[in-house]
Amino acid sequence: MQAFELCADKKLDGSFPLVSTGHSVCGKEFQILTHLTTKQFMQQGIGKPSVYHAVVVIFLEFFAWGLLTTPMLTVLHETFPQHTFLMNGLIQGVKGLLSFMSAPLIGALSDVWGRRSFLLVTVFFTCAPIPLMRLSPWWYFAMISVSGAFSVTFSVIFAYVADVTEERERSTAYGLVSATFAASLVTSPAIGAYLSANYGDNLVVLVATLIALADICFILLAVPESLPDKMRLNTWGAPISWEQADPFASLRKVGKDTTVLLICITVFLSYLPEAGQYSSFFLYLRQVINFSPTTIAVFIGVVGILSILAQTLFLTLLMRTIGNKNTVLLGLGFQMLQLAWYGLGSEPWMMWAAGAVAAMSSITFPAVSALVSRSADPDQQGLVQGMITGIRGLCNGLGPALYGFIFFLFNVELKTCSQNASIGIIPGPPFLLGACTVLVAFLVALFIPEHQPVAAKTCPERKGSGSLAGAHVNTPLPGSDEDFEPLLEDSTV
Repeated sequence: MQAFELCADKKLDGSFPLVSTGHSVCGKEFQILTHLTTKQFMQQGIGKPSVYHAVVVIFLEFFAWGLLTTPMLTVLHETFPQHTFLMNGLIQGVKGLLSFMSAPLIGALSDVWGRRSFLLVTVFFTCAPIPLMRLSPWWYFAMISVSGAFSVTFSVIFAYVADVTEERERSTAYGLVSATFAASLVTSPAIGAYLSANYGDNLVVLVATLIALADICFILLAVPESLPDKMRLNTWGAPISWEQADPFASLRKVGKDTTVLLICITVFLSYLPEAGQYSSFFLYLRQVINFSPTTIAVFIGVVGILSILAQTLFLTLLMRTIGNKNTVLLGLGFQMLQLAWYGLGSEPWMMWAAGAVAAMSSITFPAVSALVSRSADPDQQGLVQGMITGIRGLCNGLGPALYGFIFFLFNVELKTCSQNASIGIIPGPPFLLGACTVLVAFLVALFIPEHQPVAAKTCPERKGSGSLAGAHVNTPLPGSDEDFEPLLEDSTV
C-alpha cells in the first residue's frame, strides 16, 4: 500500500491534499480513512472485550494502593506533624471534589472516544503519585489532590462492563467487579504491612509502582476496546454540551418529587460522615488508638470480609423479611451505633466491636438504591440514580474536609512518632458529630412512604449518551433490552 499523509490545510472544495502524492481525498474518503484507523485502534488487545479485562484492571489498581496503607500513614505524619488530620482532610477533600466535578465530562467523552483510552488515562493519573511517596512527599500529596480529576476508574469500568454484557447478565458482572475490588483491599494492606515491617517502606512503594505499571501495560497491550464500532463512529465529533458535563445537573432536579427528596436528604446526611470516616479512620487507629500497622491490616481484612457477608447474605434475608424501608432504617441504626462507639471509645477492643457493627451498617446504601428504584417511575430510574450518585460524589469532597477541620478544631493533633495523640474527653469528635447527622437522617427516613407499585409508563425516546450522573443516564426498564451504561454507578461498591 502506498504511504501518504493528509495536509492540515483543506482545499476550497472541502478535500484534503495528500502531501506525498499530490492527490486529494474528499470528505467521504477521509471518513473511510478515519474508520480504518479507528478500527485498527479498537482491535488492539487480547481476545474479545470481556468482564475479565475489567476485573484485572480494577484488581491491579486498588491492590497497588492497598499496599501503601501503612507507608502512607507514616509519610503523612512525617510531612505534616502539627496538623496531620487537618491536612489529610484537605487533601482527600480536594481529591473528592475534583472527582465529582470531572466524572460527568469523562463519562461523556468516553462515549465518544471509547473506554480503552480513558481507562488508560484514569489509571495512569490515579497511580502517578505512587512513586513520589518516598521521592518527594510534598509532591506526592499534591499529586494525590490533583489526580482526583481522573480518579473515576470505576465509572469507566462499569461502562466497559455494560458494553460487553447483556442486560440480564449485568448485575452478576457488576457483582464480580465489586467483589474483586473488595478482595484487593482485603489482602493488600496486610501484605504491605508485612513488607514494610520486614523490608522497609521503600520496597513497598517499589512493589506498588511495579504493579501500577503492570496495570498500565495490561491496558495498553491486552485490553480491547469495548464500545461498539458503530456507536463510536456515529458519535465521533459530536459536541459535548455543558448539560452533559455539568456535575450539578442531577442535583438541581432533587426537589421535584417529595419521596426522592427525602431519600436524597437521607443519603446526604448518612454518607457525609461515612466519606469523612473513610478518609481519616486508619490514621485515627494508628495515631490515637495506637494500633500497629499489622493490626490495622488485620482490622481492614476482618471488617471487609464481614461487610461482604452483610451485603450478600444478611441484606437479602432482611429485604425479604422486614422490607426495604425497614432495612434502610436498620442500616442507619447500625451506622449511628458504630460512629458513636468510635467517637466515645478509647480502647482497642471497642474499635473491634464497633468495626463489626460498621460491617453491618454497610447494608444501608444497597438498600437505599433499591428503595430509590422502587419509589421512582420506570422512566425516571436513571434520573434518580444519578441524583443519588451526584450527592455521594459531593460528600466524597465535603466529608474528608469536614472531619479534618473538626479534628483540628478539637485539637486532636499528633505529638511524636513514639507518643499517642492527645485525647480529650471525647476521643473522636468527628465520629460523634457524624452519629448526630445519621440520627437526623434516620428521622428523615421515617417519613419516606412505603413502597407502592408504580404503573409502567411508555418512555419517550431519550437522547444523550447515557453516561452522565443526571437525566442522561439511560437505565433499562424492567424487562427491556435497552443497554445500560452507568458511568457513575461506582457507588454500589
